[in-house]
Amino acid sequence: MTSIAKYTRITYIALLAFALLAPMLGLYPVFVMKLLCFALFACAFNLLLGFTGLLSFGHAAFFGFAAYVTGYFIKSQGFTPELGILAGVIVAAFIGLVFGLIAIRRQGIYFAMITLALAQMVFFICLQASFTGGEDGLQGVPRGKLFGLLALDGDQTMYYVVLAIFVACFLAIARIINSPFGQVLKMIRENEPRAISLGYEVDRYKLLAFVLSAALAGLAGSLKTLVMGFATLSDVHWSMSGEVILMSLLGGVGTFFGPVVGAGIVIALQNLLADKVGSWVTVIIGVIFVLCVLAFRKGVVGELQAWLERRRRAAAATPDTP
Repeated sequence: MTSIAKYTRITYIALLAFALLAPMLGLYPVFVMKLLCFALFACAFNLLLGFTGLLSFGHAAFFGFAAYVTGYFIKSQGFTPELGILAGVIVAAFIGLVFGLIAIRRQGIYFAMITLALAQMVFFICLQASFTGGEDGLQGVPRGKLFGLLALDGDQTMYYVVLAIFVACFLAIARIINSPFGQVLKMIRENEPRAISLGYEVDRYKLLAFVLSAALAGLAGSLKTLVMGFATLSDVHWSMSGEVILMSLLGGVGTFFGPVVGAGIVIALQNLLADKVGSWVTVIIGVIFVLCVLAFRKGVVGELQAWLERRRRAAAATPDTP
């Protein structure tokens, strides 16, 4: 095991232990749950951008529409939480399939603009549809009982459910990336013509990555509705797509834990500064993003990994003194 892998494993274990003890350490459970939901959203987006090389400006469509679907089925149809979440994920995956079939035929800025245009159509549907509540949003979504047995009304119980889902999804994403399928995605990102020349059906791989990313983004949106008890137009607005891009770039695109760090920074700043500076929090986050791009082009986690790698190489190149 290399030193970087060793440090990474130790860091993950320490963070998991901290997460398990967070409610006992005085951290507000709802804030941490919101952070985990957006961290999952950022990880889902990073699967597409960081490991496949596809920049989508429409991921808010999956996040927000799944949030509405889950809220509607739980509140109006009496679904249990797991069925409501499942409905949101299925709908998000279906929308991702439709988006993917249309968008993957293009590359670069054209791909990004197509996803943005399609996401704006979903935003219009959410604005006009009766079940979404229009500009008022969908309010008062109950948490209910998980599998009809475990009451989620308490924040601490809900917190551990959200944490378990996040950890499972994070491990699943890591498994996907380290699988042969994930290696093909990386090859497509680095050199798509070479992947085509080797006989891979690139469009199928990109479509599957798009659908997986959409489904995970939908899961994040569904959990967010369950935690907060509401879904609003801001969840499906284009600015939410920009926000998840910011989280991924700030933490480190193409790294496993970078999107989690980026989501933590953005959500923490929004929570801490919203009452003090109001709408200026967006400007502050923008300035931080610009500084990060100029000084830390690989993101926080990416730069840290590069620094550890330079130290390892320097130690390996230094001859042992007798």
